[in-house]
Amino acid sequence: MSRTRTERLVNLVICLLSTRRFLTAAQIAATVPGYEHDPDDAKDHEAFQRKFERDKAELRELGVPLETGTASVFDSEPGYRIAHREYALPDIPLEPDEAAAVGIAARLWQHAGLAAAASSGLAKLRAAGVDVDPQATLGLEPMVTVDPAFAPLTAAARDRREVSFDYRAPDRDDPTRRRVQPWGVVCWRGRWYVVGHDLDRAATRCFRLSRVVGAVRVAGAPGGFEPPPGLDLISHVARWSGPVERTGRATVLVRPGRAAGLRRWAVDSGSGPAGDRLVLPYADAESLAAKLVGYGPDVRVLDPPEVREAVIQRLKEIAARHDELTVTGGAR
Repeated sequence: MSRTRTERLVNLVICLLSTRRFLTAAQIAATVPGYEHDPDDAKDHEAFQRKFERDKAELRELGVPLETGTASVFDSEPGYRIAHREYALPDIPLEPDEAAAVGIAARLWQHAGLAAAASSGLAKLRAAGVDVDPQATLGLEPMVTVDPAFAPLTAAARDRREVSFDYRAPDRDDPTRRRVQPWGVVCWRGRWYVVGHDLDRAATRCFRLSRVVGAVRVAGAPGGFEPPPGLDLISHVARWSGPVERTGRATVLVRPGRAAGLRRWAVDSGSGPAGDRLVLPYADAESLAAKLVGYGPDVRVLDPPEVREAVIQRLKEIAARHDELTVTGGAR
């Protein structure tokens, strides 16, 4: 399935999940990106109908409970919706590491161009007077962001195009210009990296996206290079970054019977009336904070202050994003 069709199907699902009323084909065509056409042009409208029929069949084959019906007895044209009761998943408890994997998927979702198209489609529904449920697709909303270099570098790696960017190495104060043939972008230990061939150094190099300064510039035509066969990007990053030295120690208070993952990781522990105290090794405060917030109120940082402040800052960012979603989703 092509990326364009995948995006169209995802946006169609979001559209039909966002309202409990039946939407006609005309309303869907005016709302979902990818269905744009001139309804007065017979050939163009016929092409839309064929595309829409294929997409409906595809959704049903994928197990999406697509219903056909009318909003009232006065409607002459049938409409479509997704049966929420049959489509919804039961509650799925996630460990923090599993939740982190979902977070990575959300990052990719946000930068695949789907989130913006979906938001545009919901705005069109509201403008047409269709009641949109802001909670219907809340689980699909991205709650995290990635480095600005993520989108251009992943696109360049996909298209096999050379890039250049300014990069600030940890042992240098000023950034230097790098010219790279990007092979791919991967996440390693909570950080995003691009792996590729450094043209000026004639060697394989890894670059952490958070150290890219300014815009990424793309040069050359698509298909300008080929990555090595049997490429393992994670292995390249692991060898380049080396082992993580967890010399820091953080003390956290954990509710009894909770946070099993942290208990396995702890180097020391003790019980008390307020909960269990765990001593956790860590390399940097931000990475540890990102892990701790996944446990919610079951974990409280006692020491050191840098970890406690990092957790507070992360929670403030999450709260701010939820506020933004509430304001955006609640607008009519």
